[in-house]
Amino acid sequence: MATPNRAVDVAQRHEFDELIDARSPAEYALDHLPGAVNCPVLDDEERRIVGTLYKQQGAFEARRVGGAMVAQNLALHLRERFADKPKGWRPLVYCWRGGMRSGSMVTWLRLVGWDAQQLAGGYKSWRSHVIQRIETLSPQLQFRVLCGATGSAKTRVLQALAELGAQVLDLEALAQHKGSVLGSLPGVAQPSQKAFETQIADVLDHIDLARPLYVEAESRKIGRLAVPLPLLEALRASPCVEIAATPQARLAYLLRDYAYLGDDREALAQKIALLHGLQSNETLARWQAWVATGELEPLFAELMQLHYDPLYARSQGSHLQQLGSALRLPADDLSPEGVRQLARHILEAETSP
Repeated sequence: MATPNRAVDVAQRHEFDELIDARSPAEYALDHLPGAVNCPVLDDEERRIVGTLYKQQGAFEARRVGGAMVAQNLALHLRERFADKPKGWRPLVYCWRGGMRSGSMVTWLRLVGWDAQQLAGGYKSWRSHVIQRIETLSPQLQFRVLCGATGSAKTRVLQALAELGAQVLDLEALAQHKGSVLGSLPGVAQPSQKAFETQIADVLDHIDLARPLYVEAESRKIGRLAVPLPLLEALRASPCVEIAATPQARLAYLLRDYAYLGDDREALAQKIALLHGLQSNETLARWQAWVATGELEPLFAELMQLHYDPLYARSQGSHLQQLGSALRLPADDLSPEGVRQLARHILEAETSP
């Protein structure tokens, strides 16, 4: 027998068998609760129609037309998405504010006999939870910040640390961007700012605060996404591990890690053009010529020397407060095995007296 209909808060979401996002596909794509499935009671076009009716003809007409659409969509979900759900299935449903859209779905699911409940406050309550969790947890994190000049394989070391059982927050993976002017990934769009923050909060919710959390040094923005300020402040105040790789090792790593840039010279030329005003016209012309002929080795060598290394010297020294006392690891091999060895050295240093 279904329990009485009750207001469920965000902290209770794990008590349910499934999270159902009753909002439109566009709202869901922008951001949603981790693990939620999208079963819209109004699709994007229907939502637009109902909104227009509400503004032009009032609430009654919007509800009359919208109610028919909702009934049709709920019937479809009952026939298809929910057809195989057992009698004891317990879904938690949410919409934007915890209003009529999720309320309608909960009513119908409960009429069937399922113990469906509604998330109080809807997605807006989840958004407040994300902001609060990042603000509250960031100062408590035992960050270990991986730093080093561009090409030092920091992301690969972070991944190797995770494979060895360390706690890791890979902001660039969450942001779908490598963090540099060349860092956009081919064919991969960055998430929305809200979705980026949702992913961060979800990782932090599973962190053991008593253990180190390894993270890569980041600037204020990763591509077009901003690192949440409480997290950035905690990161910049934390102990550092500096990978001091040789220029030769860094260049070899960059040529492997960015090899795909040679497949789309037009896109690479556009990225190089973004450095206008930061480099002389003569330098940019030389780099563009190398792009046109696919000569990545001299291009990356000069990008390191003239752009990335001066940028690193300016930004890391001023932003990372404990860089002067960093654990410094020389590296002349950034192959997969060399990266694993660096990760092992980092963990050994953490556990040594």
